[in-house]
Amino acid sequence: MFENLSERLERSLKILKGEGKITEVNVAETLKDVRKALLDADVNYKVAKQFTDTVKEKALGMNVLTSVRPGQLMVKVVHDELATLMGGQAVDIDIKGHPAIILMAGLQGSGKTTFSAKLANLLKTKRAKKPLLAACDVYRPAAIDQLKVLGEQIGVTVYTEDGNNKPVEIAQNAIKEARAKGFDVVIIDTAGRLAIDEMMMQEITAIKEAVTPNEILFVVDAMTGQDAVNTAREFNERLDFSGVILTKLDGDTRGGAALSIRTVVDKPIKFVGMGEKMDAFDVFHPDRMADRILGMGDIVSFVERAQEQFDAEQAKRLQKKMGKGKFDYNDFLEQIGQIKKMGNVKDLMGMIPGVGKAIKDIDIKDDAFKGIEAMIHSMTPKERANPELLDKSQSRRERIAKGSGQPIQEVSRMIKQFEQTRKMMKNVAGAKLPNLGSLMRR
Repeated sequence: MFENLSERLERSLKILKGEGKITEVNVAETLKDVRKALLDADVNYKVAKQFTDTVKEKALGMNVLTSVRPGQLMVKVVHDELATLMGGQAVDIDIKGHPAIILMAGLQGSGKTTFSAKLANLLKTKRAKKPLLAACDVYRPAAIDQLKVLGEQIGVTVYTEDGNNKPVEIAQNAIKEARAKGFDVVIIDTAGRLAIDEMMMQEITAIKEAVTPNEILFVVDAMTGQDAVNTAREFNERLDFSGVILTKLDGDTRGGAALSIRTVVDKPIKFVGMGEKMDAFDVFHPDRMADRILGMGDIVSFVERAQEQFDAEQAKRLQKKMGKGKFDYNDFLEQIGQIKKMGNVKDLMGMIPGVGKAIKDIDIKDDAFKGIEAMIHSMTPKERANPELLDKSQSRRERIAKGSGQPIQEVSRMIKQFEQTRKMMKNVAGAKLPNLGSLMRR
């Protein structure tokens, strides 16, 4: 997401590069380009105009320090205003109560059922909550079965009813079940339609009035651009929802919905989805998104994901082994597994400042470590624990190549790079991880 917008904004802001000072003329020229870039990204026209007017006013009203160039100042102003445009700060979800009640709303196909399960998974794994999923979509074929499958996948109970009860009754009964069995949160998955209709709006309004939810989250497909913003406006007029979940941000989307929706409906984007996996779902941070739009990476999110996967005690033990030169292929395989748990490899690398732009045209697949893992698994336990056995043994390398389906040259390359990395770890104080990037086959 935002790839084209990032490139356009970078070109626009280069207009000021080398300028001695900010003037009304060069600011106007820059912002004309910025406004075009925003409109091409499907940002609402009024939002784009208001944004550039605000940037112009702030840029012209600031004194440029001798140590700061006009171009750098403009990047900062644009960054800060992008973050403000998307809400300024992350807004947490309200899960107070016994149980807390979350009502999901949106059109059919927006991803309500999937994201009900993703939210349940997030609350279970990161907030130590015990969620209950309530299947209240009684119209779409297989909607209940889909929720059951997802619930089983993440280990979360799904409340369903086989009779002819209406969604309002099912939601009420699910809350009674939650109170009786000690569930902390009830997430109510409701029906959607292909377009907004009166029957759907009456039904979800009735559920809202019957259960008085802590949160009403509007789930919207970011791929639909300005249609997403218009749909959000209509839902908000009827439901007065408390927050937005933007789905499919990993798709080929221009990003206009993310930049427009906060201003148009005056409700925060609380979560974003970026993939099919149950953990491809996270809190929305406007400032971090602004970083990524302007090509600054998102190192904070990268570190957070790493902290979630890496055990502190395990890291200390590993560091001691590294210092003694005892790091082996078993340790390496374990590190690869933890890196993979952090998410999509290309998305992770894009969080590192300066890397996103460099790899944008490179196809880095999720199975980027597959060849390395196959080679390590083709080693004997003794070889994995004693890497030096492979140093000069051609027969061992040939056996590993045959077992892994990799060329012998690839096996030799991996062994050489592993040994170089191991020596570096022994010499460099504080090293915690191998140089996985150099070992990753693209």
